[in-house]
Amino acid sequence: MNNKLAGDLGEKEVCTLVPCPNCKNKLVLLPPGFPLYDVQCSRCLFRAQVKTVSSKPRASILGAGWEIYEKVLKAGYLAPPIFINFKWYDKEGLHQRIHFYPFVAKGNIQKYTLPPKSSRAGYKIFRYIKLDKAPQIVFFTLHDGNQKPKQPLNVKQ
Repeated sequence: MNNKLAGDLGEKEVCTLVPCPNCKNKLVLLPPGFPLYDVQCSRCLFRAQVKTVSSKPRASILGAGWEIYEKVLKAGYLAPPIFINFKWYDKEGLHQRIHFYPFVAKGNIQKYTLPPKSSRAGYKIFRYIKLDKAPQIVFFTLHDGNQKPKQPLNVKQ
């Protein structure tokens, strides 16, 4: 599956599996090409970016185009909140974990130029880095497809 299809599917999965972190209502997709954000709440003003990564959770992932992101930072706005939809296979099968980062500090963003052999050689993007380092960044796991269902408590009356 190519990156665009995987990203589109990942955005739909976030909308299906995760409620709005602000008001718990349904997340919906924004139109394709909407700058900086991918999903928004169907009720409140919450918006976020979504990244889908075909690996176990890790400390560094590719972001998006640098130009729009640089304008946002220069204007003094905070980086958008981000959902990272990690999906990977191993000998036990498919795993999925969705992390939510409500605040991404400037120290967790790094400008990056795509290498000459990439399909968009020379294109300037950014990377999210040090995603595992606190206190620069905080995240919450909002969906863990690996969790076993909780057993009901046996309460004797």
